[in-house]
Amino acid sequence: MDLARFLANPEHARAPAQSVWNELSPEERRRVVESLPSDIERTAPPEGDPHRISKTRAFEMLEQYYRSIRRSIYLSAELPVYYPDEPMFAPDLIAVVDVAPHERMRWVVSAEGRGLDFALEVHVSGDARKDVVANVERFAKLGIPEYFAFDPVRQRLLGWRLPTTSTSRYEPILPQEGRWHSSVLELDLALEEGRLRFFHGSAALLDAQELIARLSNMVDNAARRAEEEARRAEEEARRAKEEAWRAEEQARRADRLAARLRELGVDPDAI
Repeated sequence: MDLARFLANPEHARAPAQSVWNELSPEERRRVVESLPSDIERTAPPEGDPHRISKTRAFEMLEQYYRSIRRSIYLSAELPVYYPDEPMFAPDLIAVVDVAPHERMRWVVSAEGRGLDFALEVHVSGDARKDVVANVERFAKLGIPEYFAFDPVRQRLLGWRLPTTSTSRYEPILPQEGRWHSSVLELDLALEEGRLRFFHGSAALLDAQELIARLSNMVDNAARRAEEEARRAEEEARRAKEEAWRAEEQARRADRLAARLRELGVDPDAI
């Protein structure tokens, strides 16, 4: 097989069709995967700190949560994703459940044996149609079970999911009491004080800064308790020393009195 014609063209990155992939040997597949670009050529200007912070916080909250419950899930941000014979795309955040979370340069569906389970886009500026129209149609056709779009500037959160695995059209996820439930993540999404937040039941997931702040408070509280315990221990030791001194003084007085009584010819034990 002429492998050269299947190797990726950096100017038009696209994974081979599944029928082509099936005919490749393991070595040929490896070469094809490694040829797919792992860097992203921007087609729009950067969207500034609101975009970066929202994406980073979402990633940190999910990463910390799944690590704490020891569930195997792959999370990444702006990772190139290659579906068979489809142009590359790179959502702001992706999740694939129950797979090894080792480092990857790209997600190649044919090589991984499965597609994405969850995608999130953060929109700050530019044409919103990409996130709330084009992606809704495209991701549904690719079979991505859930897709969310968050706009931190306009304070808007939208979600869609495939009602069944055999359909290729999303249905909107309707919020319940201000929360959008993700069946894939088994979490709720919500807007809290202008920020995207994930919840497990009533418990809010923490990002890195919040976790550090909480741990710092715990350390400070533990240090204060230790200092208080040390002060109490010192006070108890001081009181015990005073009690011992008083007992010794009383014993010395008793000895002096007994000696004086003997000098006077009186038996102290007879008193």
